[in-house]
Amino acid sequence: QVQLVESGGGLVQAGGSLRLSCAASGRTFSSYAMGWFRQAPGKEREFVAWINWSGGSTYYADSVKGRFTISRDNAKNTVYLQMNSLKPEDTAVYYCAVAISYCSGSGCSSRALYRYWGQGTQVTVSS
Repeated sequence: QVQLVESGGGLVQAGGSLRLSCAASGRTFSSYAMGWFRQAPGKEREFVAWINWSGGSTYYADSVKGRFTISRDNAKNTVYLQMNSLKPEDTAVYYCAVAISYCSGSGCSSRALYRYWGQGTQVTVSS
């Protein structure tokens, strides 16, 4: 079992930045790839970013590529999402999750690969 707790959300103006954190406890964190997803009101939960177990490989949704950066610190059992140049359309609840199967590239965007979701953190971007 893995427990995940997201933090760092808040209200920010368009063009601003936020850094989300996802603290993990339970099983060996460094053994797993991790992902970030988001869900806006009335919309499906969508993939944002993925990082492999070592942090050496990442993958992003086209909508955030070049603006968001996923990283991890295995010594702290934490994965981060640095979000820059935020837009109103980035407004959503952001969730981290553990990837329980191997993936690469666009295959890492499938929700079916993920388990042990956090409770989410709200990000609101005002125009």
